[in-house]
Amino acid sequence: MTIIQSHKDLIVWQKSVELTLAIYKLTKNFPPDERYGLISQMRRASISIASNIAEGRYRGTRKDYVNFLRIALGSAVEVETQAHIAKQFGWVQEKDLFIVEDLILQIIKMLKSMIQKLNLKPEAKS
Repeated sequence: MTIIQSHKDLIVWQKSVELTLAIYKLTKNFPPDERYGLISQMRRASISIASNIAEGRYRGTRKDYVNFLRIALGSAVEVETQAHIAKQFGWVQEKDLFIVEDLILQIIKMLKSMIQKLNLKPEAKS
């Protein structure tokens, strides 16, 4: 069993960082007039996933941690929706979209599992 020393040890955090890099690459060739539209939205939402996982990890209570994981989950489905919209506009290639969608699916599954497990585990007493 691996001991988690930091948020950086969490696979879900690592995948979230990987997703952010993929989103930046994906949005690089979007139309310039989308700089403050979909490009900005997708990039900020993807950054929010890893950021909320990290912030939640260092909050004082399990309840706070779960809340931040839920926010990260919301950001993940936000990016998923935005990627779908970009596909409808024809701004992404299928192979690039597949990479992003696969990462999002993995992240969503991991976040849901973490939330469920943290909600079932009794709070440690001080």
